[in-house]
Amino acid sequence: MNNQEIVAKLWNLCNVLRDDGITYQQYVTELTYILFLKMCKETGTEDAIPVEYRWDMLISKQGIELKKFYKQLLEKLGESNGRVREIYQGAQTNIDEPANLEKIITTIDQFDWYSAKEEGLGNLYEGLLEKNATEKKSGAGQYFTPRVLINVMTQLIAPQAGERCNDPACGTFGFMIAADQYVKQHTDDLFDLSVDEQEFQRTKAFSGCELVHDTHRLALMNAMLHDISGPIYLGDTLSNYGKQMKGYDVVLTNPPFGTKKGGERATRDDFTFPTSNKQLNFLQHIYRSLNTDGNARAAVVLPDNVLFADGDGEKIRKDLMEKCNLHTILRLPTGIFYAQGVKTNVLFFNRGKTDKGNTKEVWIYDLRSDMPSFGKTNPLKESHFDEFLKCYCDGDLAARKETYSVDNPNGRWRKFTYEEILARDKTSLDISWINSQNTSDDYTLAELLGIIKEKSDNITSAVAELEKLIGEVDE
Repeated sequence: MNNQEIVAKLWNLCNVLRDDGITYQQYVTELTYILFLKMCKETGTEDAIPVEYRWDMLISKQGIELKKFYKQLLEKLGESNGRVREIYQGAQTNIDEPANLEKIITTIDQFDWYSAKEEGLGNLYEGLLEKNATEKKSGAGQYFTPRVLINVMTQLIAPQAGERCNDPACGTFGFMIAADQYVKQHTDDLFDLSVDEQEFQRTKAFSGCELVHDTHRLALMNAMLHDISGPIYLGDTLSNYGKQMKGYDVVLTNPPFGTKKGGERATRDDFTFPTSNKQLNFLQHIYRSLNTDGNARAAVVLPDNVLFADGDGEKIRKDLMEKCNLHTILRLPTGIFYAQGVKTNVLFFNRGKTDKGNTKEVWIYDLRSDMPSFGKTNPLKESHFDEFLKCYCDGDLAARKETYSVDNPNGRWRKFTYEEILARDKTSLDISWINSQNTSDDYTLAELLGIIKEKSDNITSAVAELEKLIGEVDE
C-alpha cells in the first residue's frame, strides 16, 4: 500500500466520525494526535513519550476504557517536555463514541507501514494535509498554497545550506519543508556538511510562526516528520511578538488575506506605516526581517490590493522599493486559491545593503490574462510556469535583457523602470497590458463582492471599487 492509498483510507475514516459531528479540520487534528504515536513507534523515536502512553498501550485498550485512557493520554502528553508538549498542549478529543475511536486506531495499526516508511512518513502526512486543503467542505484550503507554486517559488529563491529561512505565517510549514528539501537535493542530502552544519540545518535553518493553535500543531508534526526541529512559534507576527523574528537570509510565505477584525490597527509599534491591512503589514514585517548583507531575499504571495492601495499602501510600496530590489512580479492566474474573487501575485525582492535606491527596474510576468481559471478540475501544473522560469533567468537582470525577445513569445514579460512606476497614479504596481481575448477574466457577482471585501474598508470606497470593476468587465 503506497502513501496515496493510505491517505485515501485515512480520509475515508472521516465518514466514521460524522455521527459525532466532527468537522474535517477537527478530524485532521485528531488524526495528528493518534498518528504521532504510531509514527514514533514506526521510526523508533518513542523515547520522548512516557512508556505508559506509547502506541502499544493505546492499541491494547477497548471501549470505555480506551476513551478514558485516550483523554488521559492527551492531558499527560500536554504536560510533558519538548516538541511532544508543543503538539499536545491543550489537546482535547471531540470523539464521543468509543467505537469510532477504536475503529480509527485499529485501522491505522493495520496499514502497511513498511511501504509508507519507504516513501517517507513526512510525505504521507503532507498528503493528508493537502487532501484536507483541497476538500472544499473543510474550509482549510481557502488560502492553501498549491504545492506546484511552493516548489516554483522555492526553486527561484534557491535557499542554501547555512542560511536562515523563515515563514512568518507558516500554516502547516509547507514552504519550509520545500526549502529543506531543496537544500538537501543540492548538497548531497547534507552528507557533505560538517556535524555542526548538519545540526544547524536541523535545528536552526528553518523557522516559522503560526497564529492558530490547531494549525500550529499540524506544522509541528509536519516538521518533526521531516526531521526539522527549528523554532515554530505560536503567536501573532503582526503583534510585538513578531519583533523577535529578524535577521533572515530567506523568507518564503503566503500571508493570510484580509483586514484585522473590527478594523483595529496593528499592534506592532515598530512599523513605520501602521495600517489595518494584514498583507501590507506582513510585507513591512518581511522586508524588515531580512538581513542587510546584500544576499537576503524573499518571495511572497500577495493579493492585488497590495499593488495599488493608496495612502499607507503607496508609502509601503515606495519604502519596499527603496530598501529592496523589487525585481520581479508574477501575476498569478485565478482559481488557484479557493476564496472567491481573490487575485494574487508573487513578489520577488532582495534586501539591499542600504535603505535607499535599490530598485532600478521591475519585471512583470502576466500569467493571468488569457489563461483559464484553475481549480480542482483543472489543477495548476509545473508546466504552466515553464516560460516564466526561462524569462526569470535565475534573477540575472543582464541575462533577462538578452533573452527578452527569445523567451517572450506571448508578450507576457515586460520591464518597467522605477521612474515609470513612480509616474503612475498612486505608484501603482497593478500593471496589465494584454488585451484579453476570452471571458476567463470576467467577474461573477461573488467574485466582485470578494474583491470589494479585499479592497474596501468603508461603503464609499466599496461603491467606487464596484464602479471601477464593472467598467473593467464592460471593456
